Amino acid sequence: MTDEPLDEWAARRDARRPAPGARRAVPLGEGPARGGHVDPDTARGMLEWDGHQWVPSGVAEDHAAAVKETGRQNAAERVRLPRSSALPPAPEPWRPTEEFWRP
Repeated sequence: MTDEPLDEWAARRDARRPAPGARRAVPLGEGPARGGHVDPDTARGMLEWDGHQWVPSGVAEDHAAAVKETGRQNAAERVRLPRSSALPPAPEPWRPTEEFWRP
């Protein structure tokens, strides 16, 4: 593994972080935070990124109100995928070594 210069590492880290002022909503119900389709009538806590951490900024009545406040959030768009050449080749389908003939 080669050492990466600190400024390149910091640039990569900053590219993954949200912009200051970005907002997100988390459910205030029981249990862990889950998708918006789970308990859509539960109140949502509004969080705002201050450049270092998510800080509470308010409360939304339900999921619909939270979406109006924060905009639609699609986590799949933020996931970086590997280059297609970095993926392993597809395996060959299994074939028997001898032909089998049933009498």
